[in-house]
Amino acid sequence: MDYNKLLQEDCALVEDFLSKCFAKRAKYGQIYEAMQYSLMAGGKRIRPVLTLETCRMCGGDVTAALPFACAVEMVHTYSLIHDDLPCMDDDDLRRGKPTNHKVFGEATAVLAGDALLTAAFEIMCEYADGIEPGRVLAAVDCLSHAAGAAGMIGGQMLDMDGESRTLSLEELELLQSLKTGALIRAAAELGCIVAGGDEATRQAVRQYAQCVGRAFQVRDDMLDVTSSAQVLGKPIGSDAENEKSTFVSALGLERCGQLVDQLTEQAITAFNGLENTEFHIWLARLMAGREY
Repeated sequence: MDYNKLLQEDCALVEDFLSKCFAKRAKYGQIYEAMQYSLMAGGKRIRPVLTLETCRMCGGDVTAALPFACAVEMVHTYSLIHDDLPCMDDDDLRRGKPTNHKVFGEATAVLAGDALLTAAFEIMCEYADGIEPGRVLAAVDCLSHAAGAAGMIGGQMLDMDGESRTLSLEELELLQSLKTGALIRAAAELGCIVAGGDEATRQAVRQYAQCVGRAFQVRDDMLDVTSSAQVLGKPIGSDAENEKSTFVSALGLERCGQLVDQLTEQAITAFNGLENTEFHIWLARLMAGREY
């Protein structure tokens, strides 16, 4: 099978849904324009693809999983809008375009992020017809936990608290598992939940996604040192400039590369005994070698 083609097809499904999901909503000022500006600014769409393909792997209907996949992307986009604000990372560029607050102003950017976060759960419920209510409830629980103070927000707080001091490797791993890893794990788990996968499969999916998420962040830290703003579509070197501890500062580039390979193999091993995992194995290796 051509997995790259499948990835592109999944991304096209996500793009189409995201482009239309707010089309019939009443317009209040620039709020939907600001939301769509960041939502449709591109990106790898790895999180929603994980939802779709995990649902397929578990024997579910990809179409039914699409709103849940796009809900994850809304939460992810909201976090990027807020991360870029002057009170946070104060970045001017995201995905090769001016950041949301540079275009719409800080107040509107805050509201756009807030609106995307709440819209994620609205979309999950609005398009849940035909899905067992217990699965919808489990999906809402999974995503809300990953996005909140016990997940992504908690990781962001640890990131802020860690500025201007050297974090231990254990502290870095915890920070990453919350700030980046929690949403990646939730994205994969949502696919399993929507498909009705059993607990053993969900545990394997969680382990896979945890390893992929950590490898993703280590690779991100490497690219912040080795790549360029033109390739990444965002400023590079900002971690060092803000005196943030990273996997590169803790381990060095060579050991980081080895860690990415190790985590990728652990992700693949998590699926031992499961069927239809070929795409996930391919994706893990693709992410390990990414250049942007």
